[in-house]
Amino acid sequence: MAVAQNITENIENRNKLQRQNKRLDEFASVVSHDLRNPLSVAEGYVELLREECDSKRVNKIDSALTRMDELIEDLLGLARAGEHMEDTESVNLARLSQNCWQNVETTDATAQTNIITTQSIKADSNRLAQLLENLMRNGIDHADDGQDVIITIGELEDGFYVEDNGSGVPADERDDVFEAGYTTTRRGTGFGLSIVKQVVEAHGWEISLTEGSEGGARFEVSDAEVSQIESIELSWMLSPQRS
Repeated sequence: MAVAQNITENIENRNKLQRQNKRLDEFASVVSHDLRNPLSVAEGYVELLREECDSKRVNKIDSALTRMDELIEDLLGLARAGEHMEDTESVNLARLSQNCWQNVETTDATAQTNIITTQSIKADSNRLAQLLENLMRNGIDHADDGQDVIITIGELEDGFYVEDNGSGVPADERDDVFEAGYTTTRRGTGFGLSIVKQVVEAHGWEISLTEGSEGGARFEVSDAEVSQIESIELSWMLSPQRS
């Protein structure tokens, strides 16, 4: 009876979580739609204003609108990161990481990605891409001004890691960084690592934050189902993306 009750409670909790995630997703989609329409209008008028006058205030308005757009995008990402996964597949970590890098804006950073892996991960490829992109952006956003940023993705026995060569995270703050809204820089929205954690939990994985080999932050994802890709090692350096 105790086992049956425990199973029932687990099913009820899972169903409740799925309903909550669905409502959150619907709410975020509505908010995103209702905010993006006036935001697009405002962005259009800013461009017209820029043509009519030369003022630093125009740039500040543009910067504020860009910030709003980033917050909307991260809100949607946070809402959808914990959605129930329908299908998983064997994902080539090296190739996916290379594709993700193309989606990461690194105009203001001298950043490179070094990937050495022969590993595939059993995962939802879209969610895993979301995780990787957020960790890449996190490394870039928290780099010191003028620093050459290097993001490294590598394999673990039961997962993978994403590491940067930035200033790192103090030991007493490492549990806080995964909380929604927590950020230590103006460039961050505070949602990126919370999205990462939700993606990890949706897969049934574990994530930990430690110090990197060069003193930066190292995010280790473990308890994943991995397999080796023949005996071919994929290694490359990816240059910064320019817009």
